[in-house]
Amino acid sequence: MRNVVLARVDDRLIHGEVVTAWTPTMQGNRIMIVDDEVVKDAFNVRVVKALAPVGTKVIVYGVEKAAEKLMVPGVEGERIIILAKTPITFNRLVKAGVPLKEVNLGGAGIRGERQPFINNVALSPDEVLACEELKKAGVRVYYQLVPEQGVVEIDGALKKAKENFGL
Repeated sequence: MRNVVLARVDDRLIHGEVVTAWTPTMQGNRIMIVDDEVVKDAFNVRVVKALAPVGTKVIVYGVEKAAEKLMVPGVEGERIIILAKTPITFNRLVKAGVPLKEVNLGGAGIRGERQPFINNVALSPDEVLACEELKKAGVRVYYQLVPEQGVVEIDGALKKAKENFGL
């Protein structure tokens, strides 16, 4: 597997926190955006590539292609940050055989069925179940907005969200 230094849920994908905090802290030199919709939109692909920090290569794949690309040996010195809009994407990667160790919940706004989950993260019932499945698969799922802030484990929030949604 390639060297993944951060797998982060953030529905804004590349933005200030990723550019100024996460990429330098994790010494990321590649950002892989995994999104089945963004990859189909040439304009959005150009936008996310334009937002990348200097010296950082951005690649955009759908889930299936990302899983394939992540399972091959990487290049020496490669440090990949994976960004996805939802934990469902990371659950799909794990089900496809990608051995992720951790998933960071960063930012997910309230919309549709999403309800407040933890701090600035809102999740839908399906996203809550995806977090639970990730944890059952041995993936650590935690909240951390920026590297300077402490890590918050999601066990309590997960239990409360399941109760709130009747899951």
